[in-house]
Amino acid sequence: MNTIRHHSIEKFKTTRMPEPKHEAHKVSDIFAENVFTEHAMKTYLSEDAYYSVMTAIKTGTKIDRKIADQVASAMKSWAVSKGATHFTHWFQPLTGTTAEKHDAFFQITGNGKGIEIFDSNMLVQQEPDASSFPSGGLRNTFEARGYSAWDPSSPAFIMEVGNGKTLCIPTVFISYNGEALDYKAPLLKSLHAVEEAAIAVCNYFDKNVTKVTPTLGWEQEYFVVDEALHDARPDLVFSGRTLFGATPAKGQQLEDHYFGSIPERVYAYMLDFETECFRLGVPIKTRHNEVAPSQFECAPYFEEVNVAVDHNQLLMDVMERVARRHKLRVLFHEKPFAGINGSGKHCNWSLATDTGKNLLSPGKTPKTNLQFLTFFINVVKAVNDHADLIRASIATSGNEHRLGANEAPPAIISVFIGSYMTEVLNEIESKVKEGKFTEESEAALRIDIHNKIPALMKDNTDRNRTSPFAFTGNKFEVRAVGSSQNTSATMTVLNTIVADTLKKFKIEVDALIDGGKNREVAIMEVLKHYITASKKICFEGNNYSDEWKAEAAKRGLKNIKDTPRALDLMLDKENVDIFVRNNVFTSEEVHARHEIELEKYMKKIQIEGRMIGELAMSQIVPAAIQYQNELIKNISGIKEAGLNASLSAAQKKIVAEISEHINVISDKVEAMTEERKSANNIEDAREKAIAYCDKVKPIFEEIRYHADKLELIVDDKMWPLPKYREILFMR
Repeated sequence: MNTIRHHSIEKFKTTRMPEPKHEAHKVSDIFAENVFTEHAMKTYLSEDAYYSVMTAIKTGTKIDRKIADQVASAMKSWAVSKGATHFTHWFQPLTGTTAEKHDAFFQITGNGKGIEIFDSNMLVQQEPDASSFPSGGLRNTFEARGYSAWDPSSPAFIMEVGNGKTLCIPTVFISYNGEALDYKAPLLKSLHAVEEAAIAVCNYFDKNVTKVTPTLGWEQEYFVVDEALHDARPDLVFSGRTLFGATPAKGQQLEDHYFGSIPERVYAYMLDFETECFRLGVPIKTRHNEVAPSQFECAPYFEEVNVAVDHNQLLMDVMERVARRHKLRVLFHEKPFAGINGSGKHCNWSLATDTGKNLLSPGKTPKTNLQFLTFFINVVKAVNDHADLIRASIATSGNEHRLGANEAPPAIISVFIGSYMTEVLNEIESKVKEGKFTEESEAALRIDIHNKIPALMKDNTDRNRTSPFAFTGNKFEVRAVGSSQNTSATMTVLNTIVADTLKKFKIEVDALIDGGKNREVAIMEVLKHYITASKKICFEGNNYSDEWKAEAAKRGLKNIKDTPRALDLMLDKENVDIFVRNNVFTSEEVHARHEIELEKYMKKIQIEGRMIGELAMSQIVPAAIQYQNELIKNISGIKEAGLNASLSAAQKKIVAEISEHINVISDKVEAMTEERKSANNIEDAREKAIAYCDKVKPIFEEIRYHADKLELIVDDKMWPLPKYREILFMR
C-alpha cells in the first residue's frame, strides 16, 4: 500500500476513540460568560458611563473620550479578572478571514516594576500594519499606516486558545485616508442607511417607531473530515477542495445521511465547538446532518445583522481550531467534493422595530398589514432593480462550482414569494386603477386583503429550496451565499438596495400626498406600480429547470455563470451610484473592491492550477506507470509460460487505456502551464482573471477526467491519494 495513504488510514484508525469528556452544564449557566455584556458593563461601569455607552450603541452617537477611558478601565478589569493577559483589535479584512494583533496589558513602570494598563487610546484606535492587506489600489504597498477603530455596537469578548486568554475588541479597519479596508465599515454604513429609510416609511403607520434594526439568522453548512486523510491530500490542504477524486459507488443518492443520526466522533466535536460558542455569546440553536456524506449544518437564533456577522466569523474561527483538537478538519469550501452537494450559508434577513414589530410579518389589523405589504413589496422591488448587485455579492471561485449545479440556487437571481402572496399582489394590482382609486375603494381593498393575509401565519405554501431569494413567512432567505463567504458582502448590498428603494418610495408617496391624495391611497398606488414593475423577478417554479433558464432569458434576467463577469456588474454606473448616494462606498472604494475580488479569484485558480500540475505529474502519473509496469510484467510472464496470448488480452487493453490517460494528462498539464504563463504576463486585473477563467480553468476538468479514470483502474494499493470512500464516510 502507498506509504502516505497507508499511514493516513492507520492514523485514522487510532484516533477515532476515546473522545474527550464534556462537563455537564446548562447552556444558560455559561452563555456569554466570556463576553463584555450589558450585565458586565453594569457591574464594572458607573451608572452615567453605562447609560452613555448604551445610548451610543442604540443611537450611533460618539462616545465621549472621558467615558471611553472609563470603558477601557472597566473592560480591562473584567478581562484581567477572567485571566486575560493581552488584548487585540479583532477585524475582518478583505482576505475573507479575521485578523488580530495581540498586545499585552503589561507595561513596565518607572521603578522597574510592571502594571496592567489599558486606556481609551488603546481601546478606541490601534495602528496595525495595513500594507499586506488587500486595498485594490487605494494605497501603495510601501504605505503601512492603517487604523482599526472600536465598534461599540458589537460586544468585546475573550478568546481562549490553549492556556492563553485574549480580550478581543471588534473593530472596523480603514486606511490612513479613511477608505474602508474591511467588510464591517461598509456594513455599518448600510445598516444606518436602511434604518434611516425604514423609519421614515414606518412613520406613515406608527409615529412611535424611532429605530429599525435589520436582523440576520445564518445557516452554516460545512464538511468534517479526518485530519490524517485531509493532510494526505495536498489539494485539500492548499485549495480547500479535492482537485481529483472519482465519485464512489455510494454517494448521497440514498439520502440516508440527511437528518440522520450524527456520527459519534462528529457529535463530540459539535459539543466542543458549541460550548466554546456559547461562552462567546454565539446563540447556536440547531445542529444536524446535511444531504451529502460528512456534511453538517448549524444555525443560531436571529440577531442584529452586525452582531450576527461577527458571530458567524467567530464561529468559523472556533470550528477550525476545535476541529484540530479532535484530529478533524472542517471544510468551508463551497464544493470540496465532486459528485455530491456543496455547502452554502443561507442568510435569513428581516427588519425589526423598537416597538417590537417584525416589518416582514403580517399584522393583526388592516393598518399593520398595509405596513407589512409596503415593506414586503419594497424588498421585492429592490431585488428586481438591483439583482446584479446581489449576483456580484455572491461571486467567488468556490461558489462558481456550486451555483446552478442542481444542488444550490442558479446564477439567475429571482424571488420566490409563494402562491398565496402572488394572489394578494395580483389583487392589489388589478383593483388599484389609475385615477379611479378612491379612499372608499382603498379602505375596502385594505380590509379585504387583511381578511386574507392572516392565513400567512400558517404554512400556506411550500418552501422553494431552488430559489436564490425566497420569502419564508416573516423573512427573506438569501440562499445563494457561499459557505466560506463573509455574509457582510451580501448583507451590505441588501441593506443598501432596500434603503434606496424605500427612499424612492417615500418620495413618490409624498408627491401624491402633496397632490391631494389620501395617504393610504397614495401608498396603494405606488405599491401597485412596484408590483407591476417587479413581476419579471418573481418565479414560483423549479429554478433548476432548463425551462426556467429559457423563461428567464425572455424576461431579460441575466444568467452570468462565471465570477469575473459577475463581478463586472459592480462597476455599472447605477450600481456604483447607489452605493455613493447612500454613503456606503465611495466610487473609488467600489472600484477597489472589484479589483480585490478579481485578484482573489485569479490567485485561487492559480493555486489550483499549480496543485493540479504537481499532483498529476508527481503522484498520479507515476502511480499509473507503476501499475502499468506490473501489468506488462504479467503479460510477459504469461508469454514466457507458453500460455495462449489471448489470456493476456485484458491486461493489454488496460495497459493501452492507461497509456491513453497518461498521455492526455501529460499534454493537458503542459497546455495548462503554458496558458497560466500567458495569463501571468497580463497586467490588467480583469483581463488576467478572465484569462484564468476562460483559458486555464477549463483544462482542470479535462485533466481531472482522465486522472479519475485512472483511479478506477490502478491497483488500490498503489493509488497515492486517499479516496472519497475513505474521506467521506465518517463513523
